[in-house]
Amino acid sequence: MGIVDIASTLVQVPTLLKLKKGMVPRPLDTVDSIAAQVEDKAARFGERSAIVFEGQELTWGEFNALANQYAHTLKAEGVNRGDTVSVIMENRIEFLALIVGLNKLGATAALINTNLQGRPLTHCITVTESKKCIFGGEVADALAEVKGDLGLDEGDDFFIVPDATSPASNWAKDFSALSADADTGNLEDSKVTTLGEVALYIFTSGTTGLPKAAVLSNRRYLASAGLSAAAGLKCTEKDRLYLCLPLYHGTGLLIGAGSAFLSGASMFVRRKFSASNFLREVRDYNCTCLIYIGELCRYLNNTERQADDHKNPIRSMMGNGLRPDVWMDFKNRYGIKRIAEFYGSSEGNVSFANLMNKDCTVGMTSMPISLVKYDIHNDEIVRDNEGRCIEVQPGEPGLLLGKITEETVFEGYTDAEATEKKIIRDALETGDAWFNSGDLMRTVDVGFTLGYDHYQFVDRIGDTFRWKSENVSTNEVGEIINGFEQIKFCNVYGVEIPGTDGRAGMAAIILNEDVTEFDVEGFAAYVNHELPGYAVPVFVRIQSDIDVTGTFKMVKGDLREQSYHIGKYSDPVYVMKHGDSAYTLLDDGYVEQLNNGSAGF
Repeated sequence: MGIVDIASTLVQVPTLLKLKKGMVPRPLDTVDSIAAQVEDKAARFGERSAIVFEGQELTWGEFNALANQYAHTLKAEGVNRGDTVSVIMENRIEFLALIVGLNKLGATAALINTNLQGRPLTHCITVTESKKCIFGGEVADALAEVKGDLGLDEGDDFFIVPDATSPASNWAKDFSALSADADTGNLEDSKVTTLGEVALYIFTSGTTGLPKAAVLSNRRYLASAGLSAAAGLKCTEKDRLYLCLPLYHGTGLLIGAGSAFLSGASMFVRRKFSASNFLREVRDYNCTCLIYIGELCRYLNNTERQADDHKNPIRSMMGNGLRPDVWMDFKNRYGIKRIAEFYGSSEGNVSFANLMNKDCTVGMTSMPISLVKYDIHNDEIVRDNEGRCIEVQPGEPGLLLGKITEETVFEGYTDAEATEKKIIRDALETGDAWFNSGDLMRTVDVGFTLGYDHYQFVDRIGDTFRWKSENVSTNEVGEIINGFEQIKFCNVYGVEIPGTDGRAGMAAIILNEDVTEFDVEGFAAYVNHELPGYAVPVFVRIQSDIDVTGTFKMVKGDLREQSYHIGKYSDPVYVMKHGDSAYTLLDDGYVEQLNNGSAGF
């Protein structure tokens, strides 16, 4: 342990004090909200830049005024405190203004993944009992296909926010036109909104069924955003965040926009990530903070290197999923001084953050947690003779459990049954209750840490895997695949492709007895229509039988190990190559491309 290591750690003491203070939960009846924070920034930094987006720039005063116009319009359209409104839109100024506007009314915004269509899209809007649906013109076609199944009235409950490439719809009201002349003043409603009220529903792919709506209160949003701003990014009103992650996700909305709402920092917002434009925009708009996911960093590292890549204004970055094998190369190439990797989920009651600026770790937590033994092959928790979970030894991977207490509440989902399934009771002692994260973690030695254990993410377990920065539920995908007329059974799992983040989807299927030839074209068309792009299986393996356990649970362990390596078995495998929408028969040549990283994934 060197003097430099000790000194660099001691410098973080003020950050740790902020963490300790921020982790003390405020009473749920405290008056505060997302909207109140934006109004505060408008009052304090009204003339400072709030958002830069596609040639537009709004100050905090202008952004708050726009959110007020939206709130007044929504109220006139019948939206009241406690109502839910679905919002489905790409990253845009209007998206952020809608979230704040709804919060000003004490209403809840249900944030829908813009990749969804068909049954998953219908489910997400209906499960939250949304009273209205506001959508961007860019997703109008997907909404048009399902609008008749949503229980909402055409002409009254649908609102479109057009953009330059999408004209207004004849079955939805033009929200931009409706709000253009609305009052720009703050509403009385937001003066009584409390921390305990539900601010958002953020959808997460769980281990079973269709996407679940995770409940996010004002308290949890502000706590996460406040810590990210003060102790993670360490940003102020003088900073600008580069934000290109989807805002319907927690990382973009809590860590990114939330840090701006709490600190007054400006945001450079992009609809979607572009590796080729990244450095130019960072430099042109003087972005000092980056909000990232691991996949984004990997793409940037794969671009052609320039001698001056490190000459950019970014000093701090915060996000999740940065792999250890990418971490140091990325940090050195782009001259990043601080990487505040974090771990958490939209619904979880536990989070970690690398606030000491240690390399290759998700950092520490002040929350009560336990890492317990997990049998990966049999996909189950290992228990002792009394049925209790067994805690792992230091450095050994274990399933992360977050203890549920009055201070670490598990807010759960809109579905009470789904909420209960994520809770493990009597885990270590009688009467306890723990949130099951579904993730394997381990402690790591990162040098001098003032006595705080540091952790590293290992892998997802069981029925959920991550691909293209999205959680994919194997059961949900399996249920949909089973809807194809030729399929008798299917077993969905994730497999590793060298050089990629997460796991690619693979489906082992059994065809019905009367099927003589697999309809590859028909199957491709079916999954492309029924599933979001990230959930479409990359590989399809045709089997004659599927292994099950004694309790008829499908076995995935051997299938994961065999993966797409067709030399290990005789079953035919089809692959949907990068950028394609059709399946072709997998051969040894393409397997080699997958293994050497030249397949493009």
